[in-house]
Amino acid sequence: TKFVMKNKRGGAKSASGDGELRVAGGVQKKQQNKQQAHGVSGMEFHKSKGQHILKNPQVVQAIVDKAGIKATDVVLEIGPGTGNLTMKLLEKAKKVVAIELDPRMVMELQRRVQGTAYERSLQVIHGDFMRAELPYFDLCVANIPYNISSPLTFKLLARGASFRAAIIMYQHEFAMRLVAKPGDSLYCRLAANCQLLARINHLLKVGKNNFRPPPKVDSSVVRIEPRHPPPPINFLEWDGLVRLCFSRKNKTIGAIFKQGSTLQAMEQNYRTLQALAAAGGGNNGPAMGTKGKPAGSNGIEALQAMDMSDDNDDGGMDDEGDEGDAMAVDGPAPSGRPMKGKVSPEFKAKVLDVLTTGGFENMRSSKMSQDELLALLAAFNSAGIHFV
Repeated sequence: TKFVMKNKRGGAKSASGDGELRVAGGVQKKQQNKQQAHGVSGMEFHKSKGQHILKNPQVVQAIVDKAGIKATDVVLEIGPGTGNLTMKLLEKAKKVVAIELDPRMVMELQRRVQGTAYERSLQVIHGDFMRAELPYFDLCVANIPYNISSPLTFKLLARGASFRAAIIMYQHEFAMRLVAKPGDSLYCRLAANCQLLARINHLLKVGKNNFRPPPKVDSSVVRIEPRHPPPPINFLEWDGLVRLCFSRKNKTIGAIFKQGSTLQAMEQNYRTLQALAAAGGGNNGPAMGTKGKPAGSNGIEALQAMDMSDDNDDGGMDDEGDEGDAMAVDGPAPSGRPMKGKVSPEFKAKVLDVLTTGGFENMRSSKMSQDELLALLAAFNSAGIHFV
Protein backbone atom coordinates (compact mmCIF):
# COMPACT_ATOMS: atom_id res chain seq x y z
CA THR A 1 0.00 0.00 0.00
CA LYS A 2 1.27 3.42 -0.90
CA PHE A 3 0.11 6.92 -0.12
CA VAL A 4 1.34 10.20 -1.54
CA MET A 5 2.55 13.14 0.56
CA LYS A 6 3.35 16.63 -0.69
CA ASN A 7 6.79 17.91 0.14
CA LYS A 8 7.54 21.55 0.92
CA ARG A 9 8.39 22.36 -2.72
CA GLY A 10 5.15 20.99 -4.03
CA GLY A 11 6.69 17.78 -5.29
CA ALA A 12 5.46 14.36 -4.30
CA LYS A 13 6.98 11.50 -2.41
CA SER A 14 5.40 8.17 -1.67
CA ALA A 15 5.62 6.00 1.43
CA SER A 16 4.95 2.30 1.66
CA GLY A 17 4.22 0.03 4.61
CA ASP A 18 7.62 -1.67 4.26
CA GLY A 19 9.53 1.01 6.20
CA GLU A 20 10.81 2.87 3.06
CA LEU A 21 10.25 6.35 1.64
CA ARG A 22 10.16 6.57 -2.14
CA VAL A 23 11.52 9.95 -3.28
CA ALA A 24 12.82 11.35 -6.52
CA GLY A 25 16.09 9.71 -7.36
CA GLY A 26 15.68 6.56 -5.35
CA VAL A 27 14.53 4.96 -2.10
CA GLN A 28 15.33 6.38 1.32
CA LYS A 29 15.18 4.10 4.36
CA LYS A 30 13.14 5.40 7.26
CA GLN A 31 15.00 5.78 10.54
CA GLN A 32 13.82 2.91 12.72
CA ASN A 33 12.69 3.78 16.22
CA LYS A 34 15.12 2.14 18.59
CA GLN A 35 14.01 3.95 21.71
CA GLN A 36 11.94 1.10 23.13
CA ALA A 37 15.00 -0.59 24.61
CA HIS A 38 16.48 2.61 25.99
CA GLY A 39 15.53 4.82 28.88
CA VAL A 40 16.97 7.73 30.80
CA SER A 41 20.07 9.24 29.15
CA GLY A 42 19.89 6.60 26.40
CA MET A 43 20.61 3.79 28.85
CA GLU A 44 20.15 0.36 27.30
CA PHE A 45 18.11 -2.23 29.22
CA HIS A 46 19.01 -5.91 29.04
CA LYS A 47 16.11 -8.33 28.76
CA SER A 48 18.45 -11.22 29.51
CA LYS A 49 18.99 -9.73 32.98
CA GLY A 50 15.29 -9.23 33.57
CA GLN A 51 15.47 -5.45 33.14
CA HIS A 52 11.96 -4.32 32.30
CA ILE A 53 11.40 -0.80 33.64
CA LEU A 54 7.87 0.07 34.71
CA LYS A 55 7.15 3.28 32.78
CA ASN A 56 3.42 3.90 33.37
CA PRO A 57 3.10 6.42 36.24
CA GLN A 58 -0.50 5.38 36.92
CA VAL A 59 0.54 1.77 37.52
CA VAL A 60 3.42 2.93 39.73
CA GLN A 61 1.02 5.02 41.80
CA ALA A 62 -1.48 2.14 42.06
CA ILE A 63 1.24 -0.14 43.47
CA VAL A 64 2.28 2.48 46.04
CA ASP A 65 -1.34 3.08 47.06
CA LYS A 66 -2.05 -0.62 47.52
CA ALA A 67 1.13 -1.15 49.55
CA GLY A 68 -0.31 0.72 52.55
CA ILE A 69 2.93 2.51 53.40
CA LYS A 70 3.15 4.29 56.75
CA ALA A 71 5.22 7.42 57.36
CA THR A 72 7.39 5.44 59.80
CA ASP A 73 8.07 2.51 57.43
CA VAL A 74 11.41 1.33 56.10
CA VAL A 75 10.71 -0.04 52.62
CA LEU A 76 12.92 -2.57 50.82
CA GLU A 77 12.99 -2.37 47.02
CA ILE A 78 14.60 -5.11 44.94
CA GLY A 79 15.87 -4.20 41.48
CA PRO A 80 14.82 -0.51 41.46
CA GLY A 81 16.15 0.13 37.95
CA THR A 82 16.07 3.82 37.08
CA GLY A 83 13.97 4.68 40.13
CA ASN A 84 10.45 5.33 38.82
CA LEU A 85 8.93 3.34 41.70
CA THR A 86 11.68 4.40 44.13
CA MET A 87 10.80 8.11 43.89
CA LYS A 88 7.15 7.42 44.70
CA LEU A 89 8.13 5.20 47.64
CA LEU A 90 10.32 7.99 49.01
CA GLU A 91 7.30 10.29 49.09
CA LYS A 92 5.52 7.95 51.52
CA ALA A 93 8.16 6.09 53.55
CA LYS A 94 10.62 7.15 56.21
CA LYS A 95 13.42 5.35 54.37
CA VAL A 96 13.89 3.24 51.22
CA VAL A 97 16.62 0.59 50.97
CA ALA A 98 17.17 -0.30 47.31
CA ILE A 99 19.26 -3.34 46.27
CA GLU A 100 20.53 -3.07 42.70
CA LEU A 101 23.05 -5.24 40.83
CA ASP A 102 23.62 -3.04 37.76
CA PRO A 103 26.17 -0.23 38.49
CA ARG A 104 24.57 1.98 35.82
CA MET A 105 21.24 1.85 37.64
CA VAL A 106 22.95 2.58 40.95
CA MET A 107 24.44 5.77 39.48
CA GLU A 108 21.10 6.78 37.98
CA LEU A 109 19.33 6.32 41.33
CA GLN A 110 21.93 8.42 43.12
CA ARG A 111 21.68 11.09 40.42
CA ARG A 112 17.89 11.32 40.76
CA VAL A 113 17.95 12.03 44.48
CA GLN A 114 21.10 14.17 44.56
CA GLY A 115 20.34 17.59 45.97
CA THR A 116 16.74 16.70 46.83
CA ALA A 117 14.95 16.24 50.15
CA TYR A 118 15.03 12.47 49.54
CA GLU A 119 18.81 12.15 49.33
CA ARG A 120 19.18 11.13 52.98
CA SER A 121 16.14 8.84 52.88
CA LEU A 122 17.53 6.53 50.20
CA GLN A 123 20.10 3.82 50.88
CA VAL A 124 21.36 2.06 47.76
CA ILE A 125 23.05 -1.34 48.17
CA HIS A 126 25.07 -2.33 45.11
CA GLY A 127 24.92 -6.13 44.98
CA ASP A 128 23.04 -9.33 44.29
CA PHE A 129 19.84 -9.61 46.34
CA MET A 130 20.18 -13.39 46.64
CA ARG A 131 23.63 -13.02 48.23
CA ALA A 132 23.04 -9.86 50.23
CA GLU A 133 22.44 -9.80 53.96
CA LEU A 134 19.12 -8.05 54.26
CA PRO A 135 18.73 -5.09 56.62
CA TYR A 136 15.64 -4.43 58.73
CA PHE A 137 12.54 -3.44 56.75
CA ASP A 138 8.79 -3.15 57.36
CA LEU A 139 7.60 -3.60 53.79
CA CYS A 140 9.06 -4.94 50.56
CA VAL A 141 7.76 -3.26 47.38
CA ALA A 142 9.41 -4.35 44.14
CA ASN A 143 9.26 -5.00 40.42
CA ILE A 144 11.63 -7.95 40.44
CA PRO A 145 13.68 -9.80 37.79
CA TYR A 146 11.34 -12.69 36.94
CA ASN A 147 14.16 -15.23 36.60
CA ILE A 148 14.65 -15.27 40.40
CA SER A 149 10.97 -15.23 41.42
CA SER A 150 10.93 -18.49 43.38
CA PRO A 151 14.21 -18.22 45.35
CA LEU A 152 13.55 -14.52 46.03
CA THR A 153 10.12 -15.32 47.46
CA PHE A 154 11.49 -17.99 49.79
CA LYS A 155 14.35 -15.75 50.91
CA LEU A 156 11.73 -13.25 52.05
CA LEU A 157 9.51 -15.92 53.64
CA ALA A 158 12.50 -17.31 55.55
CA ARG A 159 12.50 -14.06 57.55
CA GLY A 160 9.18 -15.04 59.09
CA ALA A 161 7.05 -12.27 60.55
CA SER A 162 9.94 -9.79 60.84
CA PHE A 163 8.28 -7.72 58.09
CA ARG A 164 4.63 -6.79 57.59
CA ALA A 165 4.11 -7.57 53.91
CA ALA A 166 5.70 -7.82 50.47
CA ILE A 167 4.05 -6.25 47.41
CA ILE A 168 5.78 -7.78 44.42
CA MET A 169 5.40 -7.68 40.65
CA TYR A 170 5.67 -11.20 39.19
CA GLN A 171 5.17 -12.75 35.79
CA HIS A 172 1.39 -13.24 35.55
CA GLU A 173 1.46 -17.03 35.33
CA PHE A 174 3.80 -17.31 38.34
CA ALA A 175 1.52 -14.99 40.32
CA MET A 176 -1.52 -17.10 39.45
CA ARG A 177 0.28 -20.21 40.70
CA LEU A 178 1.12 -18.42 43.94
CA VAL A 179 -2.52 -17.54 44.68
CA ALA A 180 -4.14 -20.75 43.33
CA LYS A 181 -6.44 -22.61 45.71
CA PRO A 182 -7.07 -26.36 46.11
CA GLY A 183 -9.09 -27.54 43.11
CA ASP A 184 -7.74 -24.84 40.76
CA SER A 185 -5.87 -26.11 37.71
CA LEU A 186 -2.77 -24.10 38.71
CA TYR A 187 -2.72 -25.31 42.34
CA CYS A 188 0.73 -26.79 42.84
CA ARG A 189 3.65 -27.37 45.18
CA LEU A 190 4.61 -23.67 44.98
CA ALA A 191 1.12 -22.61 46.14
CA ALA A 192 1.00 -25.20 48.92
CA ASN A 193 4.41 -24.15 50.25
CA CYS A 194 3.92 -20.39 50.09
CA GLN A 195 0.36 -20.37 51.41
CA LEU A 196 1.43 -22.43 54.41
CA LEU A 197 3.75 -19.59 55.38
CA ALA A 198 1.80 -16.54 54.22
CA ARG A 199 -1.54 -15.10 53.19
CA ILE A 200 -1.29 -14.28 49.48
CA ASN A 201 -3.64 -12.08 47.45
CA HIS A 202 -3.68 -10.91 43.85
CA LEU A 203 -3.85 -7.09 43.63
CA LEU A 204 -3.76 -6.13 39.95
CA LYS A 205 -2.77 -7.32 36.51
CA VAL A 206 -0.30 -5.21 34.51
CA GLY A 207 -0.09 -5.45 30.72
CA LYS A 208 3.29 -5.92 29.06
CA ASN A 209 3.11 -2.56 27.26
CA ASN A 210 3.51 -0.76 30.59
CA PHE A 211 7.21 -1.70 30.60
CA ARG A 212 10.29 -0.58 28.69
CA PRO A 213 11.34 -2.77 26.96
CA PRO A 214 8.08 -4.74 26.99
CA PRO A 215 8.42 -8.36 28.18
CA LYS A 216 6.81 -11.20 26.26
CA VAL A 217 4.15 -11.80 28.92
CA ASP A 218 1.84 -9.83 31.20
CA SER A 219 2.58 -9.28 34.87
CA SER A 220 0.66 -9.22 38.14
CA VAL A 221 1.15 -7.58 41.53
CA VAL A 222 0.73 -9.83 44.57
CA ARG A 223 0.57 -9.07 48.30
CA ILE A 224 2.29 -11.55 50.64
CA GLU A 225 1.67 -11.32 54.39
CA PRO A 226 3.76 -13.74 56.53
CA ARG A 227 1.74 -15.78 59.01
CA HIS A 228 2.41 -15.06 62.68
CA PRO A 229 3.35 -17.32 64.25
CA PRO A 230 4.58 -19.63 61.46
CA PRO A 231 3.46 -23.28 61.61
CA PRO A 232 5.62 -25.28 64.09
CA ILE A 233 6.99 -27.78 61.59
CA ASN A 234 10.27 -28.63 59.92
CA PHE A 235 9.65 -26.99 56.56
CA LEU A 236 12.23 -29.12 54.77
CA GLU A 237 10.29 -32.22 55.80
CA TRP A 238 6.99 -30.60 54.80
CA ASP A 239 8.40 -29.90 51.34
CA GLY A 240 9.62 -33.49 51.08
CA LEU A 241 6.04 -34.71 51.52
CA VAL A 242 4.54 -32.03 49.26
CA ARG A 243 7.06 -32.77 46.51
CA LEU A 244 5.94 -36.42 46.54
CA CYS A 245 2.26 -35.56 46.59
CA PHE A 246 2.46 -33.09 43.70
CA SER A 247 4.70 -35.27 41.54
CA ARG A 248 1.39 -36.68 40.20
CA LYS A 249 -1.11 -34.28 41.69
CA ASN A 250 -4.20 -35.72 39.97
CA LYS A 251 -3.58 -39.28 41.17
CA THR A 252 -4.87 -40.43 44.51
CA ILE A 253 -2.57 -40.32 47.53
CA GLY A 254 -2.93 -44.11 47.73
CA ALA A 255 -1.62 -44.54 44.18
CA ILE A 256 1.32 -42.21 44.78
CA PHE A 257 2.45 -43.99 47.94
CA LYS A 258 2.09 -47.47 46.40
CA GLN A 259 4.81 -46.78 43.84
CA GLY A 260 7.79 -49.02 44.38
CA SER A 261 10.43 -46.30 44.01
CA THR A 262 8.59 -44.10 46.52
CA LEU A 263 8.26 -46.88 49.10
CA GLN A 264 11.91 -47.88 48.69
CA ALA A 265 13.11 -44.33 49.36
CA MET A 266 10.75 -43.96 52.31
CA GLU A 267 11.83 -47.24 53.88
CA GLN A 268 15.51 -46.46 53.46
CA ASN A 269 14.99 -43.14 55.24
CA TYR A 270 12.89 -44.87 57.92
CA ARG A 271 15.65 -47.44 58.63
CA THR A 272 18.32 -44.72 58.70
CA LEU A 273 16.41 -42.62 61.24
CA GLN A 274 15.75 -45.69 63.38
CA ALA A 275 19.46 -46.50 63.40
CA LEU A 276 20.37 -42.92 64.32
CA ALA A 277 17.82 -42.92 67.14
CA ALA A 278 19.14 -46.24 68.48
CA ALA A 279 22.74 -45.05 68.37
CA GLY A 280 22.00 -41.69 69.97
CA GLY A 281 19.30 -42.78 72.34
CA GLY A 282 17.15 -39.85 71.21
CA ASN A 283 13.86 -39.60 69.40
CA ASN A 284 13.43 -40.85 65.87
CA GLY A 285 12.45 -37.52 64.37
CA PRO A 286 14.30 -35.89 61.50
CA ALA A 287 17.79 -34.88 62.52
CA MET A 288 19.45 -34.21 59.20
CA GLY A 289 18.79 -31.93 56.27
CA THR A 290 19.84 -32.33 52.66
CA LYS A 291 23.15 -34.05 51.88
CA GLY A 292 23.62 -35.09 55.47
CA LYS A 293 23.81 -31.54 56.80
CA PRO A 294 21.82 -30.53 59.87
CA ALA A 295 18.47 -29.02 58.94
CA GLY A 296 17.87 -25.41 59.96
CA SER A 297 15.44 -24.33 62.63
CA ASN A 298 12.57 -24.75 60.20
CA GLY A 299 14.21 -25.60 56.87
CA ILE A 300 12.75 -22.68 54.90
CA GLU A 301 16.20 -21.34 54.01
CA ALA A 302 17.01 -24.49 52.04
CA LEU A 303 14.11 -23.86 49.64
CA GLN A 304 15.88 -20.82 48.16
CA ALA A 305 18.01 -23.25 46.13
CA MET A 306 15.15 -25.55 45.11
CA ASP A 307 13.31 -25.53 41.80
CA MET A 308 9.57 -25.06 42.33
CA SER A 309 8.71 -25.58 38.67
CA ASP A 310 8.75 -29.38 38.83
CA ASP A 311 5.07 -29.88 39.59
CA ASN A 312 3.82 -32.57 37.25
CA ASP A 313 0.20 -32.38 36.22
CA ASP A 314 -0.24 -35.77 34.63
CA GLY A 315 -3.60 -34.63 33.32
CA GLY A 316 -5.31 -37.91 34.05
CA MET A 317 -7.21 -39.45 36.92
CA ASP A 318 -5.89 -42.97 36.41
CA ASP A 319 -5.01 -44.70 39.66
CA GLU A 320 -3.96 -47.97 38.10
CA GLY A 321 -0.69 -49.04 36.61
CA ASP A 322 1.61 -47.97 39.44
CA GLU A 323 1.43 -51.23 41.34
CA GLY A 324 3.94 -52.85 39.00
CA ASP A 325 6.47 -50.00 39.31
CA ALA A 326 9.24 -52.08 40.88
CA MET A 327 6.81 -53.02 43.63
CA ALA A 328 8.43 -56.17 44.93
CA VAL A 329 7.17 -57.21 48.35
CA ASP A 330 9.51 -59.89 49.59
CA GLY A 331 10.59 -61.09 52.97
CA PRO A 332 13.54 -59.49 54.75
CA ALA A 333 17.09 -60.55 54.07
CA PRO A 334 18.86 -62.77 56.66
CA SER A 335 20.30 -59.65 58.29
CA GLY A 336 16.81 -58.48 59.15
CA ARG A 337 17.07 -55.56 56.71
CA PRO A 338 15.09 -55.44 53.45
CA MET A 339 16.86 -56.73 50.36
CA LYS A 340 18.26 -54.11 48.00
CA GLY A 341 15.57 -52.89 45.62
CA LYS A 342 12.79 -54.53 47.63
CA VAL A 343 10.18 -53.22 50.03
CA SER A 344 9.49 -55.17 53.19
CA PRO A 345 5.84 -56.23 53.68
CA GLU A 346 5.92 -54.74 57.20
CA PHE A 347 6.81 -51.28 55.92
CA LYS A 348 4.26 -51.42 53.11
CA ALA A 349 1.58 -52.35 55.67
CA LYS A 350 2.67 -49.46 57.90
CA VAL A 351 2.29 -46.93 55.06
CA LEU A 352 -1.08 -48.32 53.96
CA ASP A 353 -2.31 -48.23 57.55
CA VAL A 354 -1.46 -44.50 57.78
CA LEU A 355 -3.36 -43.78 54.56
CA THR A 356 -6.47 -45.84 55.33
CA THR A 357 -6.77 -44.97 59.03
CA GLY A 358 -6.57 -41.24 58.31
CA GLY A 359 -8.87 -41.42 55.29
CA PHE A 360 -6.17 -40.12 52.94
CA GLU A 361 -6.04 -43.01 50.45
CA ASN A 362 -8.61 -41.64 47.99
CA MET A 363 -7.70 -37.96 48.33
CA ARG A 364 -5.92 -36.14 45.51
CA SER A 365 -3.14 -33.60 46.08
CA SER A 366 -4.71 -31.19 43.61
CA LYS A 367 -7.67 -30.77 45.97
CA MET A 368 -5.97 -31.02 49.39
CA SER A 369 -5.78 -27.96 51.63
CA GLN A 370 -2.78 -27.06 53.79
CA ASP A 371 -4.63 -28.44 56.83
CA GLU A 372 -5.18 -31.81 55.11
CA LEU A 373 -1.55 -31.98 53.98
CA LEU A 374 -0.42 -31.11 57.52
CA ALA A 375 -2.66 -33.87 58.88
CA LEU A 376 -1.09 -36.34 56.42
CA LEU A 377 2.40 -35.31 57.54
CA ALA A 378 1.43 -35.66 61.21
CA ALA A 379 -0.01 -39.13 60.57
CA PHE A 380 3.21 -40.30 58.91
CA ASN A 381 5.31 -38.78 61.70
CA SER A 382 3.22 -40.56 64.33
CA ALA A 383 4.13 -43.83 62.62
CA GLY A 384 7.82 -42.89 62.69
CA ILE A 385 7.96 -42.06 58.98
CA HIS A 386 9.73 -38.85 58.00
CA PHE A 387 10.62 -37.08 54.74
CA VAL A 388 14.14 -35.67 55.23
